[in-house]
Amino acid sequence: MNNEKLPELGKIHPEFFDKVIFPRLGAPDRNIIIGPRHGVDYGVIKFDDLYLALSTDPFFIVPAFGFARAAWFAFHIIMSDVAVSGLTPKYLTVDLNLPPEITEPQISEMWEAVHREAQKYGVSIVTGHTARYAGCNYPMVGGATSIAVGTETELRGPHKVKTGDKIVITKGPAVETTGLLAISFPKKFESAFGADFKKRAEDIFYQMSVMDDCVIARRFDGVHAMHDATECGIWGGLYEMARAGNYGLRIEKASIVRQEVIIKTCEHFGIDPFTCISEGTLIAIVDRQQADELVAEFKKNNILSSIAGEVVDQKEGIKIIENGKSTVLEHPKVDPYWIVMEQLMKGS
Repeated sequence: MNNEKLPELGKIHPEFFDKVIFPRLGAPDRNIIIGPRHGVDYGVIKFDDLYLALSTDPFFIVPAFGFARAAWFAFHIIMSDVAVSGLTPKYLTVDLNLPPEITEPQISEMWEAVHREAQKYGVSIVTGHTARYAGCNYPMVGGATSIAVGTETELRGPHKVKTGDKIVITKGPAVETTGLLAISFPKKFESAFGADFKKRAEDIFYQMSVMDDCVIARRFDGVHAMHDATECGIWGGLYEMARAGNYGLRIEKASIVRQEVIIKTCEHFGIDPFTCISEGTLIAIVDRQQADELVAEFKKNNILSSIAGEVVDQKEGIKIIENGKSTVLEHPKVDPYWIVMEQLMKGS
């Protein structure tokens, strides 16, 4: 009998990436300004004075969400990763490898939602591939590449971060965890909390994007770097950003904005909200002189945010301060959302 432990679900952990993926990136090219690294959601290529930020992600469709809502989410997952570059999202390529059972009306509903969101944000779809294939299944029904365009001045990234910069976090932890669980298991939410709570949890779904956050952040030249807290949540995102830029962080946990419906959801399912998937939570590193102004601008646009800490020298490490005590932040490695989702799908 083979007793070998099965690999964890979710993204490959950083140690494996560094050992297997990172050393094997094909031919080097001096026009690659930012290549694959932890804590940076995009790569950047320079063409004379033009900079292109690119990101590739699965095209993620869950039929239970409804095809329009699922496509809204797919679009925002894909485009958010280049929005955090500071450049303007402009182009999208989409490869759809669809399951055999998807119908033409369902494809139409899905694609109309993609088209509508693309129009809203000024994004043009330039090429792709669309087909049904045996062996393809939900939710990963293909992939897509998003492209943002701009100048060197507009580009944000770890190279711009400096000691004393402030950390601004929007929406708080576990946004995606709550949004997806509420839509996927509405009866469990209603039986545990009641109909009103279920509705408020389901409404979190449409917070799962940083596109609007980044539109606001791009107005501030003091925003130096941005990251979308996806796999392993805020703790994973902060760890990866510090590692990418070779700096330290001092984070006041109590200062991180949080939403009551999300915290109650995580308590109910036994999830640490700070280590679980949180698409829609923007982590921005901002010049200390503009941090308050950025938070005020987010508030004006009905986006929750707070100043949660600051950048320190690398030798000070990454520290979380809670109740006056300091602990070293380690990468969570395993996102608890996937474990809970698998258990719920099995009915346990």
